[in-house]
Amino acid sequence: MKLIIAGIAIAVLAGAATLNTQSSEEAAVRKALDHYLQAHATGDGAHARLAFWPTANLYWARGDSMNIRSSEAYASGFNGKPAADESARKRRIVSVDVSGTAAIAKIELDYPQTRFIDYMSLLKIKGEWRIAAKVFDAQPK
Repeated sequence: MKLIIAGIAIAVLAGAATLNTQSSEEAAVRKALDHYLQAHATGDGAHARLAFWPTANLYWARGDSMNIRSSEAYASGFNGKPAADESARKRRIVSVDVSGTAAIAKIELDYPQTRFIDYMSLLKIKGEWRIAAKVFDAQPK
């Protein structure tokens, strides 16, 4: 009986250690995603630069073609001011899934005229999580 109880205790402790590692990694991923959300909320491209790896790209479909924009061009597009309708804009991280040094996230940007769904691929390099690629869809309301 003592052996069974010891086995259960070890399994519980191992599970707790795994959960703590997962939750700390998810928190680190969310930190990068929060910079992305702050870029939108504040209009400050510096937040976008903290969210994306410098070599990251953004991808979207328009008609029958794929479009690509560098993360630097994206960050440079912010004007340093919140949007005039900022109080009507809603943003949320829908989901985060982490596996080792890779993660994916889904983000919803619900704006008065358009609803965006962003799919982010993130990588952890030298202990830091950042977005490696963004694929998104925009639906007019």
